[in-house]
Amino acid sequence: MNRLAIIYHSAHGHTEHIAWQIGEGARAVADTQVHLLRAEAVAADPGQLLAFDGFILGSPTYFGGVSGPFKSFMDATGPIWRNQQLKGRLAAGFTVSSLAAGDKQSTLMALFVFCMQHGLLWVGNPILPEQHAGVPYEEAANRLGSWSGLMAQSTHGTPADHFAPGDVKTARLFGRHVAESLRRLAGA
Repeated sequence: MNRLAIIYHSAHGHTEHIAWQIGEGARAVADTQVHLLRAEAVAADPGQLLAFDGFILGSPTYFGGVSGPFKSFMDATGPIWRNQQLKGRLAAGFTVSSLAAGDKQSTLMALFVFCMQHGLLWVGNPILPEQHAGVPYEEAANRLGSWSGLMAQSTHGTPADHFAPGDVKTARLFGRHVAESLRRLAGA
């Protein structure tokens, strides 16, 4: 059984909603056990990371980077980093902001660099933007055109589950892709 942790921070529920959608996609892959963990809880006990084979990290984009609570989680992993205890495991990332661009790429890059420093193996987002195949923009998978990780957009002030259908579809496809990659890595 491959153990996959989706570690996220969500101040208003939007990033948590996407984390749940990613989890739904990952759970569809055989031999995958998915755990959703709040970054604040993992920061208090980073040793729990050692129980997982792969990670999907998620943070809202605040001022062009990860949120403060997510950064605290990252910083709390220092002792694990010193001993390279996560080396060779799988990792991927996602982010949510209220604007279509919103400098989400810099958040994904921060997650990527963090994972590279831990010796993790990064999984990108291979989903082709469906609007190029005639799917209406709001319904298209990977409508925001991100390859380094998953990007989703939630309009400011909307309910936590208010996303374009394409973003929800992308989250589920992304979760499935990461879980399938983990399964291949494990030799299943």
